[in-house]
Amino acid sequence: MRILYLADIRFPLERANGIQTMETCYALAARGHEVSLAVRPDSHQPRRDPFVFYGLPYLQSLHIEIVPIGGPPQARRVGYLTFGLGRAVGRVRQDVIVTRDLGLASILVRLPRLARGPLVYEAHTIAADEAGARHQMLTGAAEAPPSKLQRLAARDRAVWRGSDGYVTITAGLKSELEQRYGPRERVAVVPDGVRAEERGGRTPFLTERGDNRPFTIGYAGHLYPWKGGDLIVEAVAALPDARALIIGGHEQEPDLARVKALAEQLHCAGRITFTGLIPPADVAGRLGDADVLVLPNPASAVSNRYTSPLKLFEYMAAGRPIVASDLPSIREVLTHERNALLVPPGDPQALTAAIRRLKDDRALGDRLAVQAREDVRDYTWEKRAERLEAVFEALR
Repeated sequence: MRILYLADIRFPLERANGIQTMETCYALAARGHEVSLAVRPDSHQPRRDPFVFYGLPYLQSLHIEIVPIGGPPQARRVGYLTFGLGRAVGRVRQDVIVTRDLGLASILVRLPRLARGPLVYEAHTIAADEAGARHQMLTGAAEAPPSKLQRLAARDRAVWRGSDGYVTITAGLKSELEQRYGPRERVAVVPDGVRAEERGGRTPFLTERGDNRPFTIGYAGHLYPWKGGDLIVEAVAALPDARALIIGGHEQEPDLARVKALAEQLHCAGRITFTGLIPPADVAGRLGDADVLVLPNPASAVSNRYTSPLKLFEYMAAGRPIVASDLPSIREVLTHERNALLVPPGDPQALTAAIRRLKDDRALGDRLAVQAREDVRDYTWEKRAERLEAVFEALR
């Protein structure tokens, strides 16, 4: 099958969007499909090789098309939309078109179906909901005007009704879309994934950890307020014999400085290691340095029902016990006392208590970690590609 994947992102991109896009396209190509991934040029100098950046072997069936656009953000956006529209036209050029770009998808659904290949849209959120909550979720973000929210809602409705196939990353997102815009055919829930097979032999938590080093709380990801990084600092402050390893945080964004300042304020900065951004291929190795891995998302418009965090599946594959926020989206994958400990979102005392429980009960941590690593076999990138393949085949 010839698959065109349209992603208006600079590439390679260190954020979850870039990682998920590359891993999905690579897994589809590894299953024998011819995949063309169209992206913007890398902004890094010298430009990086995506296969090297993401730690993947070269694959001839994955073609990365660099769209030759530049200039200010608006010009780049217009340039990519123009390219995407032209690249999508012609039913004989590709068997399916895939994108998670709502703006581009809302343009493509207006084309006559005889003029383009079947379009599959992958939804990670409801755009109007995310835009409406953005000023609460991200440091410095402005509140969206009502006109923008109306425009985004109209696009969501048009793509839901007009795309040939539709994918959501959580069942909660699918349910919400159905409630708002009515039922539709050819819609599937396809969560994110992980390269779990590479870590299948990791020694269990209980037998690997010794008594000669401090208990370490691990976190990987960005430090935006809606991700809950502040709660990790509060937990470290409350556990004087513990340390933390925080993998991620962008030096050019205010959130890393904000979390570091909180650590100074709570007098625990000396017990927290901030790595900053590291290559995606290096994250899995660093997770093994922790004794417990934390997913502390507070409740938000995105976290409650829509999010399928890459770190969740990385954590499950890492062979370490997990403490996570008890949110509907997280409960689609994790079960309290089975493969994780779930705590009320946004509650630092509950988070600290769960971490302390695992610190004091290594057998519990081992049991949860082993079960999570077994369960994550259903969430590999290969499994994701297999599920997407079924959606694509239904359109032929």
